[in-house]
Amino acid sequence: MNLNAQFELFRQSPTVAMGDRISALKASGRKIVGLQQGDPDFTTPQAVIDVAVKALQSGLTHYGPSRGAPDLLSAIAHKLTRDEGVAYDPASEIIVTHGGIHAYFSAMQSVLNPGDEALIPDPTWATHVNLAMMLRAEVVRVPAPAEDGFIPSFDAWARAVTPKTRAIVLNYPSNPTGIVPTRAYLQKLQDFAKAHDLWVVTDEVYGSLYFEEKPASLAAFEGAKERTLIVQSLSKTYAMTGWRVGFLAAPAPVIENAIKAGQNSITCVAPFIQKAAAFALTDPGVQQATAQMRAAYARRRALVMKLSAELESERVRVTPPQGAFYGFLDLRAMHMNDVEMCERILEEKSVGLVPGSAFGDQGAGFIRMSFAASDEDVETGFRRIVEWAEAQ
Repeated sequence: MNLNAQFELFRQSPTVAMGDRISALKASGRKIVGLQQGDPDFTTPQAVIDVAVKALQSGLTHYGPSRGAPDLLSAIAHKLTRDEGVAYDPASEIIVTHGGIHAYFSAMQSVLNPGDEALIPDPTWATHVNLAMMLRAEVVRVPAPAEDGFIPSFDAWARAVTPKTRAIVLNYPSNPTGIVPTRAYLQKLQDFAKAHDLWVVTDEVYGSLYFEEKPASLAAFEGAKERTLIVQSLSKTYAMTGWRVGFLAAPAPVIENAIKAGQNSITCVAPFIQKAAAFALTDPGVQQATAQMRAAYARRRALVMKLSAELESERVRVTPPQGAFYGFLDLRAMHMNDVEMCERILEEKSVGLVPGSAFGDQGAGFIRMSFAASDEDVETGFRRIVEWAEAQ
């Protein structure tokens, strides 16, 4: 029996695969400094857990509405107005999803037909590309080289677009680079999308994790909402990765398609989780807790930048990320394959990392380290990376 050839074109998630490998090493007794995965080292705020437990005890253990519970839909609409400055109708323009990945799947499923082209920057999170391919779309990678600040030039966008192009996929703050484009750039990109009648699918799961100016939502520009699909989740901001709850905000016809995708893939998100998510999005105490988490990521970012300046390595260079919680380390001076570098650093220094090429050709020679670990692990891991590089 022949396997589906389409699945041979892409690999397992590099971050998840590395995480599984490191978990196995730790289970065998190996002490690993895990800086490979984007899973906050914080526990979900206790008040959120308490709401979920109470919801379980009250009987919210059955199927829920496939669109999402009304209180959570209202909480999401409130959050989008509060944080992104965009008004959405909770009854028709939002759907609750099984995490950010499912929100992205629902978005792409809703606007693409097999053979349509999607423009996706290189580098970017591998799932953006893999899911589009799973849906039988044609992926066109738009180069965003380090020399251009990991942001595609408009010449590159213009060269990539064709009559078959239907969507642009964006992710800012970026995984893996932490880059946030200027408002002027984003406005021009929305103008570009309008001129070519393109959907804009914007993954904003790191939108609340920023270190400089607050990022602008791609839907917040005048006239942009009608063609923009916002993908978000509670995973990163609220340390709720294992809860698997996110949402898609988009024009009503898109949401109607997304409901069909949801009903035939996950049915619904667990009602007790939805109750906890609604509380997390609106409770002032929880918002304060998330601000403290962001402050911790900022502290670790500053720690890495301080160490980089002190160690003065010519082989490991760090550009300060503007958002998310990753450092995209430039080791191109090593003239070594980045997959090999990560393998050797894991074996020789017991530090888990992700090779930059996992995010696209423009990531070759880089490695991604996460700040979603303790201050001690971030410092120890970065020092070991530099020690290893300088010893080669």
